Amino acid sequence: MVVLGIGNVLWADEGFGVRCVEALQQRWAFDEGGEEVQLVDGGTQGLYLIQHVQAASKLLIFDAIDYGLPPGTLKLIENDEVPRFMGAKKMSLHQTGFQEVLMLAQLTEQYPEQVLLIGCQPQELEDYGGSLRPIVKTALEDALALGLDRLRAWGAKPLPRDAAPAHDEAVTVPTLALGAYEAGRPAAEQACRVGDERFLPR
Repeated sequence: MVVLGIGNVLWADEGFGVRCVEALQQRWAFDEGGEEVQLVDGGTQGLYLIQHVQAASKLLIFDAIDYGLPPGTLKLIENDEVPRFMGAKKMSLHQTGFQEVLMLAQLTEQYPEQVLLIGCQPQELEDYGGSLRPIVKTALEDALALGLDRLRAWGAKPLPRDAAPAHDEAVTVPTLALGAYEAGRPAAEQACRVGDERFLPR
């Protein structure tokens, strides 16, 4: 089975899915006595993720989704509803690309037996270099609990880690890991967070 986090960590709550997979790996390992689990930081790779979807018997997806609900609200979508739902109201190009991945997997008849999308309503997207907002960080904890429950139901055996994995084993590039990313952000006076003022509407 595959756990896939998609999104763009450079745009605040857009990084929700990637941060979920990162936190899952930091805190949990998977006993070899259970079903094998592959954790994937899908970022914004779009069609390059097709191999992971086609190879998965069961697929768990974390992503920031605009449901039109209060920020931090989680919503679960399953199986055939997932590709249709991801195409209904796109926030960014990565969702267009991933909807195509799911549809291509269906066309090639290499589609997972079970698919669960755990989506979170974002609060803020227009903050380049920003991190998850507090309400979305809180939702991440609930999303992980829901994801772990489903992985257990699918036959995985998650075990709490004694220590985080080594950098060369991490699903997220170390410089973009949550702690380093937040600590390294320059002040607003040093780095524009909304775009080049020369190109902003007047």
